[in-house]
Amino acid sequence: MSNIHVTTKINGDPTEYLCAPDETLLDVLRDRLGMTGSKEGCGTGDCGACSVTINGRLVCSCLVLGAEAEGAEIETIEGMADGDQLHPLQQKFIEHAALQCGICTPGILVAAKSLLEKNPDPTEEEARYWLAGNLCRCTGYDKIIRAVLDTAADLRKAS
Repeated sequence: MSNIHVTTKINGDPTEYLCAPDETLLDVLRDRLGMTGSKEGCGTGDCGACSVTINGRLVCSCLVLGAEAEGAEIETIEGMADGDQLHPLQQKFIEHAALQCGICTPGILVAAKSLLEKNPDPTEEEARYWLAGNLCRCTGYDKIIRAVLDTAADLRKAS
C-alpha cells in the first residue's frame, strides 16, 4: 500500500505529510506531526476527545482519514493559544476548575471555540447541546458549561 501525499494547513501553517490510505487524521496529527493535544478516547467518534475543526466544521479526527485533509484548513488544540497568551476559553477553564485529568479537555476546548464562533451568545441549553458529543468522567460538566458561558459574556463585552 503506497502512501498518499497531503498538502493542508494546520493552525494556519502550510503542512505536508505522507500517510497510509487507511490512516486516521488523529493518527497523522499525533504520530506523524507530533501534535499530541488531540487524544484518542474511543476511536469510534463517541467521546469527542479528538475533536478538531476542518474548514470550520467540528469533527472527530478519529473518524476522518488523513488523506481527506487534502487542501483543507485544520484547527487543533495546539493552535488555540496565541504564543504564550492563552485563548480566553483556556483561561476560563483554569479559573472555573473546568478540567481535571486532561483527556477530554482539548476536544471540549476545540468544540467550545467552534460553538462561540458560530453562536457568540449561547444559552446554557445550547452550550450543553453543542458539547453533548464530548464526554468527561471527571468534572460533571457544570464547571465546563460555566466556563464557556463566562467566556462568551467576556468576548461579547470586549467586542
